[in-house]
Amino acid sequence: QVQVTESGGRVAQTGESLRLSCAASGSTSAINAMGWYRRTPGKEQRDLVAASADGSNPYYAEAVKGRFTISRDKTRSAVYLQMNNLKPEDTAVYYCRAYDQSGQPFGAWGQGTQVTVSS
Repeated sequence: QVQVTESGGRVAQTGESLRLSCAASGSTSAINAMGWYRRTPGKEQRDLVAASADGSNPYYAEAVKGRFTISRDKTRSAVYLQMNNLKPEDTAVYYCRAYDQSGQPFGAWGQGTQVTVSS
């Protein structure tokens, strides 16, 4: 199994930048893709923000295109989310997720990391 731990969230001002980190542990050699999700206040579901498999064609949600960048480390057991030009609507708890070769997610969700953007 694979466990993930997110970090890097804090209170930021509009226009600031933040970098979130997610470290995976356990059977990390089985990880194919990793992604970042967020759950905004008042919503139950987590929305996919960005995802990357081999890094050649990452996915970005429309709301973050041009502002957020997802990257993986060389070991492929960590994933980062560089968030630039933050907006109040980016306020959310951010979670990462790891997926196997067949696209199935590993394990339960992590604790997430809170990002609050004040105007």
